[in-house]
Amino acid sequence: MEISPPQTGPLLLSRRVTSVRPSSTFAVSAKARALKAQGKIVLGFSTGEPDFDTPEPIKHAVWKALKAGRTKYAPIPGTLEARTLIADRFTNRHMIPDVTPDHIVICAGGKHALFNVMHALVDPPEPGQAPPEAILPVPAWVSYLPQAQLAGAKVIEVETTAKTGFRMTPAQLEAAITPNARLLILNSPSNPCGTMYTPDDLRALADVIERAANTIAPNLVVISDEIYDRLIYPELAPDETVEHFSIGSVPAIAERVITVNGLSKTYAMTGWRMGYFTGSGAFGLDVARGAEKFQAQSTTAIPDFFMPAFNAAFNECEDEVERRRTIFAQRGSLMHDALMQLPGLTCPAPRGAFYCFPDVSAHFGKSSPKGTSIDSAMSFAAALLDEHLVAVVPGEDFGGAGKQCCRLTFACADDQITQGVERIGMFVESLK
Repeated sequence: MEISPPQTGPLLLSRRVTSVRPSSTFAVSAKARALKAQGKIVLGFSTGEPDFDTPEPIKHAVWKALKAGRTKYAPIPGTLEARTLIADRFTNRHMIPDVTPDHIVICAGGKHALFNVMHALVDPPEPGQAPPEAILPVPAWVSYLPQAQLAGAKVIEVETTAKTGFRMTPAQLEAAITPNARLLILNSPSNPCGTMYTPDDLRALADVIERAANTIAPNLVVISDEIYDRLIYPELAPDETVEHFSIGSVPAIAERVITVNGLSKTYAMTGWRMGYFTGSGAFGLDVARGAEKFQAQSTTAIPDFFMPAFNAAFNECEDEVERRRTIFAQRGSLMHDALMQLPGLTCPAPRGAFYCFPDVSAHFGKSSPKGTSIDSAMSFAAALLDEHLVAVVPGEDFGGAGKQCCRLTFACADDQITQGVERIGMFVESLK
């Protein structure tokens, strides 16, 4: 008797990977590159990376390491020398207590550090259990939500508005915390909003976290992404408190804060993929060892010849960092002032990072000259790119009020900012 082969369906990918949304940031960049390949002059304001080159002392330090033969495996969390430099930086600049080199793990970029930390902290729920919750103020960078979901968390979005500088209030945080709260994800200065929390804002949030941790949410941990900590512009707001403050420096909650940072934005090293994180005290050591085990089964370590870049960046590039920060401040002012002259657009002034995040919803319900119906930030951005060759990031993927906004980076030359906003103005004027 013949035995029929088992009936099979089509081969499938995992639910984990099919549930992940593609990045709208890189989708816009890809479309812009395709247009440029056709010979069209596209003005790009989409990708969040500095237009400067990596400073020469960093490149020279890595070249010397290569010449010296540092091409073997590095320790998984990074060399002791590099981790000591980072620990000193967190201690002396960020004022985070109880940080040692053993608290530091160096990863393949800040995004990788976030991914490792979330997987070290979050378990998918067992059958019949409520999922752990990750509290996320939105609009927020596009990768926080899928990373938390991939780790097994249910994301609780807390909506913020331009009126508050896209900052979550203590009352909003208190309302969002439940017994299932596991993570609170903070990002200041903010991508995409270009705004930031003041030190008093963060101390007030820390008070809420301390109370909740002592009552209904004993497992709550804060992940503070501070990748833009050196790109802050007090000169754009002389009457406000615009300075960096690490929430991990608040003693009462220090041990339940994981602070993530990296070299990519401050030192124009996005392609190098050099991120890192720290915790504090005994629990910080536990998180570091957990993330290290996770990293050991994925990327292992970044190249050993990259490790001298930390010394060069921290000790030889301060003047260059300040020079570039000043240029970014000037560009942010230029872009914001120009955008505020366009009819219907509203936008908080940038305080940090290198983004403006204008609300374009006043133009929803109109049509472009080529017949595109403008009913969302996505359609606004698509028509702007198609008809005026300006690439911006539609805000839907950032969550919350982002669906009314588009993100523009001012990490580009002054003339590009001026020409680009002029084209946006022409586009806006053409909508009927």
